[in-house]
Amino acid sequence: MLQKPHTFIVIPCYNEENAISGEYSHFLENYSDASICFVNDGSTDNTLAILEQLKQKHPNQIVVLPLQKNVGKAEAVRQGIQYCIENFDFENIGYLDADLATTLEEFMVVKNNLDSEIVFCFGSRIRKIGSTIERENSRFLIGRIIATFISNILDIKVYDTQCGCKVFTKEIAPLVFEKEFISKWLFDVELFFRMMNHFGKEKALVKMKEIPLKSWIEKGNSKVKPTYFFKLWLDLYNIKKRYTK
Repeated sequence: MLQKPHTFIVIPCYNEENAISGEYSHFLENYSDASICFVNDGSTDNTLAILEQLKQKHPNQIVVLPLQKNVGKAEAVRQGIQYCIENFDFENIGYLDADLATTLEEFMVVKNNLDSEIVFCFGSRIRKIGSTIERENSRFLIGRIIATFISNILDIKVYDTQCGCKVFTKEIAPLVFEKEFISKWLFDVELFFRMMNHFGKEKALVKMKEIPLKSWIEKGNSKVKPTYFFKLWLDLYNIKKRYTK
């Protein structure tokens, strides 16, 4: 039986058999107030079997949600968060990428910024003195172009909307994850719009906090196909059209 966690971390997994490392066990052994929900997003490799083995090792801190077919990161995260909300009692919930480019420990650092006023915290891969942000230069430059464009669409000063480290209080999570997202990969942008539509822009700004990460290390190749770069702009247009009143 799963213990009552303070924090739930949702990890979407699609063919991640080589990414599920001992870091997860080490983390859970040191953070008894945290639990992990792995969402197996219709993997065709050995991911599900590896997750089930990990669950046997930590039965009180791990949940595995198996999806029969691949639905994409956005929907996998949304279903994982909804499953946790419907079945468990906890205080905070968020998500990370399975490769742990952002470590589980740093996720908890970001989580610690939540309070009675701040209901949504997110990591930021800003390169500054004292931080270790390792990312291929070409992807970094493309990412900055996209991030700047997204920031202008949102009309808020956010450095990094797309970092895969985000955490919410249990109270706000149902509101921003209730409905399906337009985009499989730009759903992070929709999260910000949903926050602003719910609270109003000015109030939403004091409800959110961007936390510069001390470490973010790119691992492996992106699952986003290069051709998506062209569809990305259409997704952004449709997102802005839906959420702009």
